Order: sequence, then structure tokens, then C-alpha cells
Amino acid sequence: MKRVITFGTFDLFHIGHLNILRRAKEQGDYLIVGVSSDELNEKKGKKSIIPLKDRIEIVKSLTCVDEVFIEDSLELKDEYIKKYNAELLVMGDDWKDKFNWVSCNVKYLERTPNISTTYLKNSIAMVYKD
Repeated sequence: MKRVITFGTFDLFHIGHLNILRRAKEQGDYLIVGVSSDELNEKKGKKSIIPLKDRIEIVKSLTCVDEVFIEDSLELKDEYIKKYNAELLVMGDDWKDKFNWVSCNVKYLERTPNISTTYLKNSIAMVYKD
């Protein structure tokens, strides 16, 4: 059984998130997803709108996802890979070549065009702008 791992914030869950998770699952038999903690997001300069526990429940509910855990640190990616016995790390191509140092194979998948959480947040802000 080929175990695949991926990571993300999954805030304001959208079709781009679903597409990358489905495509990640196609790379193997068992998909493990690390959902970024609020503390990790703050370190990355992000603020989540959806609470962590809700983001986890949303990701857990997907049929393409087999297991979910909380990601607390970007630096611990390789430890998570080893802990979950993953053979392949899948990330969006916005992270291209950033994780080539991990102990398993890495595949960067093309993101869904014209959609991102940042885009959604900016669109919402424009709608509600005074």
C-alpha cells in the first residue's frame, strides 16, 4: 500500500483544495493530510478565518482523505513523513523545490487556476468594503 502525505491550511475550503487532495490520493492508496495549526499559520504570516477544529473536520469528511493530523511546524515535515510511513509527499506547485530535502519522493502538483484562499479573502473584503 503506497502512503501519500500532504499538508495545508485548508482555510475557506474551496475547489482548489478539493482538486489537490483528490489528485494527491490518485498518487497512492492511502492519503494522510497535515492541517496547519493556527500557530503555524501565524508564523507564516497568515490568519485563519475558520477555526482549526472545523478545518480538520472538513478535511476528515472527504472520501479521498484517510487520516488527518495537526501540523505544528514546517521544519518537522520529514518527522511527519517518517511517523506516518509516507512514501510520497505531494504539495502544490507554489511550493516547488522547497521540500526536496525530505526523506521520501516529492511531487508538486499544479494548482487550480484562479482560486486561492487569499483570492477569496480579497474578494470578500471587496464585497463588504464600505
